[in-house]
Amino acid sequence: MTSNQTVTSPRRPGAVQPHGGERRGAELLSIGAVLACLREDFPEVTISKIRFLEAEGLVEPQRTPSGYRKFGPADVERLAYVLRMQRDHYLPLRVIREHLDAIERGEAPPALPGADARPGPREEADRELEAPAGGVRLGRAELLAAAGAEERDLAEWESYGLVAAGPDGGYDADTLQIARLVAELGRFGLEPRHLRQVKAAAEREIALVDQVVAPLRRHRNPQTRAHAEATARELATLAVRLHATMVQAGLRGRGQ
Repeated sequence: MTSNQTVTSPRRPGAVQPHGGERRGAELLSIGAVLACLREDFPEVTISKIRFLEAEGLVEPQRTPSGYRKFGPADVERLAYVLRMQRDHYLPLRVIREHLDAIERGEAPPALPGADARPGPREEADRELEAPAGGVRLGRAELLAAAGAEERDLAEWESYGLVAAGPDGGYDADTLQIARLVAELGRFGLEPRHLRQVKAAAEREIALVDQVVAPLRRHRNPQTRAHAEATARELATLAVRLHATMVQAGLRGRGQ
């Protein structure tokens, strides 16, 4: 297979094939051609999304000597399968990976959730960041006990906007996670006033993600709007990874 082979659209994505299932002589597609092929059924898909799924190991395109991605028909079918499982069944990537692994072994994938299944607050597609179980609503005393903090700590966190109660006066799972992390950082001498910069950075990242998903939320297709939250989760995961890697790289540089 030469790197300058003519690119044409494969057959419409259907049943997924295992890795390495390309027929000999199958034509390869650039990432742009794959995007055009998929967008008929998945208008929300982007090149960044395809690259993200590749980074997660859900598709493994070939590479030309110059480093360009080349996708075969089976790659396109795998991408379509992943996107369909996310959109129609709200499956997280780890579950979709289990489906693909089963297909690789020649087995039937796990049964899909019923048509009436809907993701809970902590079961949204592609929830890659670890968090407490969904639906959690804690009172003030329960939050303090779970975070190992005292009333004066919580009052200070709230004064700096690090945590906040919901309209019902309760605290959700995300707030519990934040409280635990703030408490843990406090054991290293980092006070709430020091964490204002972290909160400001998070707000800038939120604004950046909002810029990307806002068009999806305004889309006329209800499935596209429903997929906006999953896209936001993926972008948040990437932003967190980038932030953590930059911090770690910077600290390693300081130690040299």
